[in-house]
Amino acid sequence: MRIVIAVIIFSAIILFHELGHFLLAKKNHVVVTEFSLGMGPRLLSTVKGGTRYSLKLLPLGGSCMMLGEDEDGDGPGSFNAASPWARIAIVAAGPIFNFIMAFLLAVIIVGCVGYVPAEVMQVEKGSPAEEAGLEEGDIIKKFDGYQVDIGNDIYTYTTLYELQQKPITIEFERDGEEHSLTYTPDVLTRYLLGFNRVDTDSMEVGSLIKGMPLEDSGIQAGDVITAINGVAIPDGEAYNQYIEENPLGDQPVVLTYERNGKSYETTVTPKQYDTVLMGFSYNLGCVKTGGLNVIKYAALEVKYWIRTTVHSVEMLVKGHFGIQDLTGPVGVVDVIGDTYEEAQDQGTLMVWMNMLNLAILLSANLGVMNLLPLPALDGGRLVFLILEVIFRRPVNRQVEGMIHFAGLMLLMLLMIVVMYNDVMRIL
Repeated sequence: MRIVIAVIIFSAIILFHELGHFLLAKKNHVVVTEFSLGMGPRLLSTVKGGTRYSLKLLPLGGSCMMLGEDEDGDGPGSFNAASPWARIAIVAAGPIFNFIMAFLLAVIIVGCVGYVPAEVMQVEKGSPAEEAGLEEGDIIKKFDGYQVDIGNDIYTYTTLYELQQKPITIEFERDGEEHSLTYTPDVLTRYLLGFNRVDTDSMEVGSLIKGMPLEDSGIQAGDVITAINGVAIPDGEAYNQYIEENPLGDQPVVLTYERNGKSYETTVTPKQYDTVLMGFSYNLGCVKTGGLNVIKYAALEVKYWIRTTVHSVEMLVKGHFGIQDLTGPVGVVDVIGDTYEEAQDQGTLMVWMNMLNLAILLSANLGVMNLLPLPALDGGRLVFLILEVIFRRPVNRQVEGMIHFAGLMLLMLLMIVVMYNDVMRIL
């Protein structure tokens, strides 16, 4: 079922993207030779109005092929015969239609379940945030200079940009008035071994945290920790009690663990881990709204996903993320499947809302990624068209074609690497 749902979502997003190119091409009298959903051999095909409409074997992909698009010719009805501004509109229409699709889906979600206000839910007593004057019910407008429209903005900012123990300025609204305060957050210092359990009741190692002590200790995912410093740890409750009574410090500890029925020991030194505490919790639940607010918050929802994608690309370029952090179609199918299965217990409405929310994410993501100024992408084509407008003559089309082809090959190679990483993560 997860594959079927993923194919439907992918197909709808790609179809809408290509529909943007198609409609603007028709509007500017450019002949569309084929409009297809999918890649590979044709399964179904019909010709109408000079355009072949096709459904192809592989559901991931689609195309809007225009007369003379990648050729030197500029005969009547060809892509190159259209004015530079018309071609810019045709190329840009695909990503723009992705944003339009994301907005329409956001209208449905906000209309059905509401939006997520950036409201302070609780302020920790005695915290610097409380001492600075932050109160429950305040609506955050800016966090450390980052514009906040919905609660998810705070989550994204604190996830992408790790908080530091330095002054934080918060701008907020209280009783219709704007206020501002600044405070330096507290830091919680802990010593950690660096592993995740399969569940809270078990001592089975689910995964090891990269860069933490257990990574090089010999312990592997699937091993079961049975004792710490000779004290038996039969379950998760015993582990929590041990850590509470014997907090980990900078001294080595001896771990006993089992693998395939055999017992082993390893000595590790916990690593200091500092967590900056904001001092307050904020809302991540939906609040119903209506009227024009549905339009407003639908637009802000799309803005949130676009901005999140842009910041993620920025972090990738700066080296904070690597190729191993990218997710392709295989990984997305897995996420869609997991989300579908988790939402089933919450009822049909929540299943639909979660699927639509993923479609918003993917559609906004596709729109942003396609606008990147890279060869073979719409953004790369726009670069050449803008250069044509500036210099009033087109770049050599053969050179442009070679650059786009090279970019396509590199893009395909990247997709293979990402797909391999997705498969390895799932396995």
